Amino acid sequence: MMKAVRFSRFGGPEVLEIVDLPDPHAGPGQVRIAVRAAGVVDELGEGVADVGLGDRVFGFSPDGAAQAELAVLSYYAPVPPSLSFAEAAALPAAVETATRALDQLGVTGGSTVLINGASGSVGSAAVQLAVARGARVIGTASPANHDYLRSLGAEPAAYGEGMAGRIRALAPGGVDLALDAAGSDVLPELIELAGGPEHVVTIADFAGAQKYGVRFSRGDTGRAVHALAEIGELVESGRFSLPVAQTYPLAEVAQAHRVSEDGHVRGKLVLLVD
Repeated sequence: MMKAVRFSRFGGPEVLEIVDLPDPHAGPGQVRIAVRAAGVVDELGEGVADVGLGDRVFGFSPDGAAQAELAVLSYYAPVPPSLSFAEAAALPAAVETATRALDQLGVTGGSTVLINGASGSVGSAAVQLAVARGARVIGTASPANHDYLRSLGAEPAAYGEGMAGRIRALAPGGVDLALDAAGSDVLPELIELAGGPEHVVTIADFAGAQKYGVRFSRGDTGRAVHALAEIGELVESGRFSLPVAQTYPLAEVAQAHRVSEDGHVRGKLVLLVD
């Protein structure tokens, strides 16, 4: 039996409970990991030859079971050697989401990209990945995070009243593409700056996407799983990092969710499994 986090009813963080569940097993082409925060392979499914028992990997679980002692992964890649388990655990969701959105936008070298909410975990991943592709990146964030954005290779702009004017000061002709990673009702301004809804993708504003004809990027329409295999080289060469804001033991999952819901976190919250 393994310990896992489960909810049996909807509600706030208080509905999360630690329960004992039967151990899952790796099917064909899958690996099972003993979860620390990312994972150590402890069972190989039929036909798996690219990793071995004891290897450190991270990836995606078909049933989203990242809050348990064991998890089965259908997509996985080696953890970059320089990363701790907690740092590695912060990467897959943010890197995949950011890569998928940049792919859908068609960000390449020479693009000028505006990223709204550039200091959050997905936003800062998108900044670094776009810079690595050779794009010029303008990122919106509160002034306290502007030095952080500069360190990632972005040109910062404050969001809020007058944002479009501040961005036009940096890019008088507007931008080629825009990614909304924060919501906050900015899609009309992003559409205007990027020259039409077809040049904008949001991961944060489902209702606004429907209202303004903007693409809403979702994981269930196909994950950018190639991102995991590619991120190692960027991490090891010092061109990509993602801060871990705080770590929590599994038993404190409700507190971690409360902090996450507060919304003022730079970096990822990571659950540690002893």
